[in-house]
Amino acid sequence: MDPRVAPAQDSPAQAAAWIAAYRAAASPADVLAGSTDPAWTMVLEELAAVASNLAHARERVQRHAADIGTGFRIIGETDERPWPVSPVPLLIDTREWAGIAAGVTQRAELLETILADLYGPGTLMADGHVPAALATGSPYFLRPMAGVVPTGGHHLSFVAFDLARGPDGAWRVLADHLRNPAGAGYALENRLAVSRTLGGLQGRLNVQRHAPFFAAFRAGLAAQCRRSDPRIGLLTPGRFNPSYPEQAHLARYLGLLLVEGADLAAIEGQVYVRTVAGLKRIDALWRRLDPRLLDPLAFDSHSQIGVPGLIDAYIEGQVVLANAPGAGALESPAFSAFLPRLAERLLGEGLRLPNIATWWCGGAAQADHVARHLDELLIAPAFGPRPLGLPQGARTGADLSPAERTALLADMARRPQDYVGQEIVRLSTMPVVIGDRLEPRPFTLRVFAARDGEGQWAVLPGGFGRIGDHPEATAAMIGEGLWSADVCVHGPEPVAPVSLLTTTDSLHVRRNPGTLPSRVADNFYWLGRYLERGEALLSAIRVMLGNSIDVDGGAALDTRTVGRLVGLITGAGAAPRPDSLDRAALTQFARTAMEDESWHSVARINRLTRGISEGARDRLSADMVRLLEAPFPSHAGMLDRAGSLQRRYAAIAGLSAEHMVRTTAWRFHDLGRRVERAIALARATRLFGMAGASADDLSTLLDLANSQISYRQRYPTGLARVAVVDLVALDPNNPRALAYQTIRIADELSRLPVLSDDAMAEPQQAQAIAIRAAVETADARTLDADMLGDVERRLGLLSEAIARRYFLQGAEPLRAGGLTLA
Repeated sequence: MDPRVAPAQDSPAQAAAWIAAYRAAASPADVLAGSTDPAWTMVLEELAAVASNLAHARERVQRHAADIGTGFRIIGETDERPWPVSPVPLLIDTREWAGIAAGVTQRAELLETILADLYGPGTLMADGHVPAALATGSPYFLRPMAGVVPTGGHHLSFVAFDLARGPDGAWRVLADHLRNPAGAGYALENRLAVSRTLGGLQGRLNVQRHAPFFAAFRAGLAAQCRRSDPRIGLLTPGRFNPSYPEQAHLARYLGLLLVEGADLAAIEGQVYVRTVAGLKRIDALWRRLDPRLLDPLAFDSHSQIGVPGLIDAYIEGQVVLANAPGAGALESPAFSAFLPRLAERLLGEGLRLPNIATWWCGGAAQADHVARHLDELLIAPAFGPRPLGLPQGARTGADLSPAERTALLADMARRPQDYVGQEIVRLSTMPVVIGDRLEPRPFTLRVFAARDGEGQWAVLPGGFGRIGDHPEATAAMIGEGLWSADVCVHGPEPVAPVSLLTTTDSLHVRRNPGTLPSRVADNFYWLGRYLERGEALLSAIRVMLGNSIDVDGGAALDTRTVGRLVGLITGAGAAPRPDSLDRAALTQFARTAMEDESWHSVARINRLTRGISEGARDRLSADMVRLLEAPFPSHAGMLDRAGSLQRRYAAIAGLSAEHMVRTTAWRFHDLGRRVERAIALARATRLFGMAGASADDLSTLLDLANSQISYRQRYPTGLARVAVVDLVALDPNNPRALAYQTIRIADELSRLPVLSDDAMAEPQQAQAIAIRAAVETADARTLDADMLGDVERRLGLLSEAIARRYFLQGAEPLRAGGLTLA
C-alpha cells in the first residue's frame, strides 16, 4: 500500500497527538481547546483510522463531495467550483442544541407573527411599535401583498438563521434569511460526504439525522395544499443561479419537481406545469426565485423568468408559495433593532437567541450614538442595497480613511434611515485542516427550521458551518467563508435510522416516473442530438487525420474523398473551407473543427452539452454529469485528443444505454440520438456511397458508420458499393444503419404521450412512420442521392414537428386544443 495514503496503525495515539498540538495553538474560546467532550477524540480517531495524515483526510472528503456532485458558482463566473468541505465536523451536544433549537423556533414564530400584522391589520405600526419607514424603506416589502391572506395560512414555511458563537460560548443571531433561504442542500451534502469518510462516527456519537427534518418539511408543504395528493415543485431561477446544484440536489432528495418560470402557466386562476402530456396542475411551489421576479404582472414588469398571473392564483388560494412573497421585509438589519422589544410585546418573553446589538439610524438618538461610537461599530446598509456612503458594503468604522469617514458622516446626516450600526462580533474558532495540520479558524453556523404536517416548527439538527480564512476574522469579515463543515448534534441516546426512503414492506409500487416538463424533454432531446453530432464530427476528423495526414506506411486517401470529408465537416458548420488540401491546410482545418468555439466545433458542442447537463442535475447521475462536464482533453496530438473525446462519448452512450431507466425523459434522449444519427448517415451515404464511388469513398463510409468490422465479417472478399450501401443505409439489424434509426424513431414516438383518446397517430408519429416505410422499401441497387436527400429533409421536418408538439415554443405549449388539465 502507498505509505502516503495508508491509515495510521495506532489511531488513538495519532488522534491524541493531533489534539495536543492543536490545543497548544488554540485559544481557550475554541470549541475543541476549551472542551472536555470525548466526542472530539472520537472524530479524530475516525480520521486517523482512514487516513495517514490530515491532508489525505481532506482529499478523501473532497473526493466524496465531488462524487455526490456538490458544487457552486460565483456570480459572474461561468464554471462551477467544487464545494469545499472540511473533514472535521463541528460538534454540538444535544443539551446545547436544545437551547439553540428553542431559540430558533421562538424566532421563527415571532417573525411569522410580525409578518401577519405587517401585511394584515398593521397595528404594530399604527401603535408606534414599528416605524413605518421599516416597511416603506425596504425594497423587499411588496405593497401588492398587503391584505392578502397567504394560501395555507402561513407566511413562513422554511427559514434560516446565521448564528455566531462568541468567545464566552453564547450564541447570537447574525442574520435572518426569509426570502430564499439557501444552504439546506449543502448541509445534506456535507453530511453525506463526511459520513462516507467517517463511516463509524454515526454509531459512536449517536449523531442526529437530517432525514426526519426534510420529511417533516415535505409533509408541511403537502398539508397546506387543497388536494390530498398534491404536485409540489421547487421553483428555481435556473442553472446560472449560484446555488443551482444545491437546488437540484434538494429537488431530487425530496421528490419535488424542479421547475423554472418558463415551465409554468397560470390559466383561469390555476397554475400548471407544461409537460409533454399537456398541462398538469401544480399545487405548491418552494420558490428559490427572488419574489420581485415572480410575476411581471404583479411586481417587476421587466422580469423574464417569472410567471404572469401567478400572484392572482396565489391570492385566490389555488397555489401555495413558500415562503410568501414579501417575507423578506424582515431580513433587513434595521428590523433587528426592534426585535427584542417586539418579542416582549408579542410573545411575553425575551429573545432566547439574542441579536447582535443593532442601532437603526432612523432614530435621532440612535444616529447620534452611532456617530459618536463610529470606531467601535460596524456600519452597514439598513435595508440591503448599499447607500452612497458605503459604496463597498458594510465597513468597520475604525478601518475608514479620513475621506471615507467624511463622506459616510455626510450621507448619514442626509439619509440616516439608510444606515445601521452594529457591534463587532468576535467569533469562536473550530479546528480545520490547513496543509497537514489542525489550525483554529472562526466559524458561523446556519440553522434551518421548517413547518411540519401539523403546522409546527421543526429544526434541522445541525445545519452547516462556514469557516473563515483569517484566524482573527470577525463576523463581518468571514463573508461566505473559505470552507464549510458538517454540523453534528450528538448525545448519549441511540438515534433511529430514519430515512426518506419508504419502508421495506411498503405495498405502494410505482413505475410511473412522474411529470416530465417540456423544458426537460427539450434538454434531453438536444443532449442526445449534440452528443451524436459531436461523435459524428469526431469520426470525420479522425478519418481525415488518420488517412490523409499522419499515415504510417499506407497510401493516403484519394483527393476527391478528402474533399468530400472536408465538405462534410464544413457542411456541419465546424470550420471554414480550407484554401487547399495540403497537409498544413488540413491540419489547421482539423484544429479549427476541434477547438474553435466561434464555429460549431467539437469544443462548442461539448460546451453546449455541458450547459444542458448543468441544468439537468436532478435527472442525471453523478457519473454522467462528471463525463459531460469534464474539461476538453489537453493531449499534444489532435488524433490523441480526438480519440480521447470519442472514448468519452462512447462511455456516455454506454451509461445512457445501460444505466438510465426507460422513462419518457430517456426516450427523448434516445430520440435525439436517433434523429441526429439518421441525418448524418443519410448525408454520408449520399456523399460517399453513390454510383461511381471509389474504394476510398466506401471505406470512409464504413468508418463513418463504424461498420468496418461488420462488413469484413460479412464480405471478406473486398469492397462492393451495393453491399456497403445496404449495410450502412438499409440493414435493420445494424445499430449504426439508417434503417435501424428510422425504426427506433417511429417506435420511440409511438410510446410518447398523446393528447387525445382517438388512437389516431399525431403528426410527428405519422411523419416517422412514413420515413420508416420509405427506407424499409428502398433497394440498395436503386437508392440514389435524391431519395437520400429527401429522407434527410424529412428528418429535419420531423425534428421541427417534435419540437412543436412537445417543447416550449412561445405560447404553443398551451395547446388549447385537446389539452389535459390534471
